Amino acid sequence: MNAYLTGNPDLNRRDFVKSAALSVVGAALASDLASSALAADKKIPVGLQLYSVRNQCKTNLPGTLAQVSKIGYKGVEFAGYYDRSAKELRKMLDDNGLIACGTHTPFETIQPKNLDATMEFNQTIGNKFLIVPWMNETDAKKEWTDRATLFNETAEKVKPHGMSVGYHAHAHDFKTVGGVTAWDLFFGNTGRDVIMQLDTSNCMDGGQDPVLILKKYPGRVRTIHIKSHGGGPEAVIGEDKINWKAVFAFCEGPGKTDWYVLEHETSKDPIDAIRRSYAALQKFGKV
Repeated sequence: MNAYLTGNPDLNRRDFVKSAALSVVGAALASDLASSALAADKKIPVGLQLYSVRNQCKTNLPGTLAQVSKIGYKGVEFAGYYDRSAKELRKMLDDNGLIACGTHTPFETIQPKNLDATMEFNQTIGNKFLIVPWMNETDAKKEWTDRATLFNETAEKVKPHGMSVGYHAHAHDFKTVGGVTAWDLFFGNTGRDVIMQLDTSNCMDGGQDPVLILKKYPGRVRTIHIKSHGGGPEAVIGEDKINWKAVFAFCEGPGKTDWYVLEHETSKDPIDAIRRSYAALQKFGKV
């Protein structure tokens, strides 16, 4: 019976509050369950490092981006801009439903005198990951620590603009400098805001196990180059010697990775290689 009809307003009030509280709890639980389901179903997006199709980009950038999008890639990481302005690049990306998931920007472009222009360019194309692809090999410990200081300072400068700065692996980065690898010397002296963009193949070229390197730096690999190693020039991931299940498990767990960036740079038919690479990712359940 309705409590108002019993003449007991306190009972009505208690029932109302109790009912409202249960409704809130129920709604919150339903929301949590829905969020958990979405999180469980969410996959790390896959982009393509355009160095994989560098010759095609050079001769027909718009057409190449269209092919990349048609295959299924969600984003692209630039390694050069082919004499195009930031506005031109952004239009091409938008026309093809692609996101700029990174740029390989030279070391000189993150120097204080050039940083504002670099940020402006990347803001226009919609990119938030400024990845330096190469720093000259050196066996001077101080030079590596000085670089770490620069990257820490740069990370603080770009953070208010929604950007991050990072460094990409090459084989020489895993050589020993004063009893420690240059990679550890650099990333051991940079803060968590400096991205560690491991390249799985380059890491193995340097004599290191990419899984062990990844586990040493949880939360630092916001973007990672997934590149096959040890299966020959035409091999795609899954046809090589990298423990991909362990790599994926880390990236999707403690790695907190934002983007997989596929790279395949040795095929005689680059478009076919990136298409086969995407099919391999489908077999792994990543796309």
